[in-house]
Amino acid sequence: MLKSDLVKHLMVLCPHLYERDIEKVVNAILEEIIEALRQGGRVELRGFGVLFVKQREARNGHNRRTGAAVSVSAKALPAFRAGKEMRQRLNRSDRLERGAGQ
Repeated sequence: MLKSDLVKHLMVLCPHLYERDIEKVVNAILEEIIEALRQGGRVELRGFGVLFVKQREARNGHNRRTGAAVSVSAKALPAFRAGKEMRQRLNRSDRLERGAGQ
């Protein structure tokens, strides 16, 4: 799903709101999540999952094409762990789909 798809879906659920207002709210939520992660925090959305930052240490790598040694700097990477409710809902629908075809 794209961000624009999310905005359109929310427009259907909330027809009394303007598209530009929904888009502002979606952007504000995403910016707050990004800022919390940038500051090293974690974002927990009950029933959905947890977003957090993993730190990767600096390391020595190599260029696969030339074989030359390359220094790879430390990085912060976003990570996601699905919540229990989301996993259950995904697996429940998966079981129902497979069972219907048999």
